[in-house]
Amino acid sequence: MSNIIPVILSGGSGTRLWPLSRKQYPKQYLPLVGDNTMLQETILRLSGLDNLADPIIVCNINHRFLVAEQCKQIDIKNPTILLEPIGRNTAPAIAAAAFQSLEDSDNAVLLVLSADHAIQDIKGFHQAIDVANKQAKAGKLATFGIVPTDANTGYGYIKLQGELSTGKRGCPGVSKNNNDGAYKVEQFVEKPDLQTAQAYLEQGNYLWNSGMFMFQANTLIDELTTHSHDIVKSVGNSVKNATKDLDFIRLEEKAFESSPSDSIDYALMEKSNNVVVVPLDAQWNDIGSWSALYDIGTKDARGNVIQGDVFTEETNNTYIDASHHMVATIGVKDLVIVDTPNATLISTKDQAHKVKKIVDQLQQTNREEHSFHRKVYRPWGWYDAIEIGSNFQVKRLHVNPGAKLSLQKHQKRAEHWVVVKGIATATNGVEVLILKEGDSTYIPIGVKHMLENNTSIDLEIIEVQSGTYLGEDDIIRYEDIYSRV
Repeated sequence: MSNIIPVILSGGSGTRLWPLSRKQYPKQYLPLVGDNTMLQETILRLSGLDNLADPIIVCNINHRFLVAEQCKQIDIKNPTILLEPIGRNTAPAIAAAAFQSLEDSDNAVLLVLSADHAIQDIKGFHQAIDVANKQAKAGKLATFGIVPTDANTGYGYIKLQGELSTGKRGCPGVSKNNNDGAYKVEQFVEKPDLQTAQAYLEQGNYLWNSGMFMFQANTLIDELTTHSHDIVKSVGNSVKNATKDLDFIRLEEKAFESSPSDSIDYALMEKSNNVVVVPLDAQWNDIGSWSALYDIGTKDARGNVIQGDVFTEETNNTYIDASHHMVATIGVKDLVIVDTPNATLISTKDQAHKVKKIVDQLQQTNREEHSFHRKVYRPWGWYDAIEIGSNFQVKRLHVNPGAKLSLQKHQKRAEHWVVVKGIATATNGVEVLILKEGDSTYIPIGVKHMLENNTSIDLEIIEVQSGTYLGEDDIIRYEDIYSRV
């Protein structure tokens, strides 16, 4: 029996959810709708499916350690993590996963999912997967169409042939249709205006395009060869010449970059005559905006969705995220308020979709806030930029047990380390020092240094930087266990 291999696309930047989601720590790695991150929820909601294999996760090179750590946290021991050298849209990403899967299995069924969706009805979702799996094994390209709940203009639509039957929740029509719950696709349509979306809703044979798919790897490659040969050629060569890097697979850069940058819809689904759609009614949401998070959030008596330490007075229909310190509101309504340690967003709900314009401004003015949180994760742990001033910066470093920073030097800054928790092994020039709580060492400009945690407990350091330039790119690495040299 063929296995189902989840293919999870996790390469987006999620700028519409700034300031929580940022380039170096986008939304799929954040716990936006529960205790687990969006990526973790995507994996965990598949639990209980028969013949489920370990996932293939396609992600940005810069996020590889985040993906590995989050898989480890939920006990996913053997994920295949494919590293894109550059974003080329969904068709090359899915093709890369298909080629990779064929190295281990010649009949695997790929279940392609985005890492930033929320699905509340897991039973209904599994039911739809069972229907799509049968279609995939029959050689079809199956996509999941969301049964619309309103005339939404934010999604593309799928027009199915015939009339959508009503049935039990999860996969409408499974019990009473002779097509086994799947429908021939008549047309893919772009995001409509409100009037057109309303007409689609009234007609009843239009579904939202979810961006989720199911097909055999061989079927996908064969169909792509027919309709988008250049993608197959480029991506196939990229996978063939990929290199192993620790627990990751680096796609060969030159070949991958030569691939056309197309969505799977444009490259294949809109062109093929072999596409079926499985209706899905499982409380699905594409978490792509603050309004989406508000819609699925638990509301208080005044219609507010509140996260964190919040006090309100005469506040109505407002989304507030105050995970880092207390926020109080008085006499406001219909707002989005998101507070982080180094950036705060305040917007009316109906204008919050324009947050990308702020991100663009930050990028154009070289502000780090468009890309980094104050707390920045690294493969060895994380650091928190506590204070920044003229020619100085104070950071709190958290080094995981058994981890170590690279052997490095800086050309424009000196550093002073003070141990506040744990025991550090510090290389400072030719000296190797064992530093306990309260101990410190000073590293002058241009001196090679390294920090290690050779214990089984966390290590915390206060690092005071001083110099004419304190940017993260002032690092010359000589040795690194994480292959960053």
